[in-house]
Amino acid sequence: MAGAIQAPQAVRAPSPTSAAVEAALRAGRRDWAGLVAATLLLLTLLTSLAILFVLLADVFGRALPVFAERGFDILTTPLSARPTQAGVAQGLFGSIVLTIFVVVLALPIGILAAVYLEEYAGDNAFARFVNTNIRNLAGVPAIVYGLLGLAVFVTALGAGRSLLAGGLTLAILVLPIVVITTAEALRAVPLTIREAAFGVGATRSEVVTSHVLPYALPGILTGTVLTLARAFGETAPLIMVGAITGVFRTAPGSILESLEGPFTALPTIVFAWSREVKDEFRALTAAAIIVLLVVILTVNAAAVLLRNRYDRRW
Repeated sequence: MAGAIQAPQAVRAPSPTSAAVEAALRAGRRDWAGLVAATLLLLTLLTSLAILFVLLADVFGRALPVFAERGFDILTTPLSARPTQAGVAQGLFGSIVLTIFVVVLALPIGILAAVYLEEYAGDNAFARFVNTNIRNLAGVPAIVYGLLGLAVFVTALGAGRSLLAGGLTLAILVLPIVVITTAEALRAVPLTIREAAFGVGATRSEVVTSHVLPYALPGILTGTVLTLARAFGETAPLIMVGAITGVFRTAPGSILESLEGPFTALPTIVFAWSREVKDEFRALTAAAIIVLLVVILTVNAAAVLLRNRYDRRW
């Protein structure tokens, strides 16, 4: 009815939270507990950085004379009982081959398993059971996977103490991490993208391959590359499955013979040289650590570049 007088709307009472915030702002009091917590966190960060700086300075101080004297010769010479002739070439070769095993086995299986659990399995008891066990396996110490590789690949399957057994062990070790990182990347894709694709008549496989995976690609790449860095730096599982910590010679042969023969890896060389009593080997240990750090930092930088290259915002 025109000209009718509308009843005044009831004024909503302020919530306790908003009232407390307004009172604190009016009082102008400082959050001393927050300041103390922020100060402690800052001191913790500075302490950690200081310890890291001291350790890196010590390692670089020991390694620089080795690189100044031998240059890149340390990267191309094999192991030797003489510190003036010892190098990390065999360790680099072994680490690269082990990483290839992880790329060929762990990455495809882990990514496909995560896609199934997140996009096809649904929220049921089976999927929750598998997810729980995968997260538990990701927290298992690496030495336990070494025992598993020794029992299964070295003994039961007859692979022996070889590169093949070491590569399979590392692939099993990082598989849960690949599944978890891929699943987190898939969950980060907004649900609206899936709904829009289904709304225009796309099938589930088309939604996954054409919409979900392209948007999740930056997170998947970051997780997989960091997983490779983890595999590259592992030591304990390789020692359990037979990585050699001393000097050995490899005869020329086929690729299959190399996979079945003795092997070592860069982290294993660092472990072996650190146990030597000669000061020359201690300097070589620092040089090998620098090589390992450079490789891992390069892999991490590649992860950052790939994420920035394929990152999509919505």
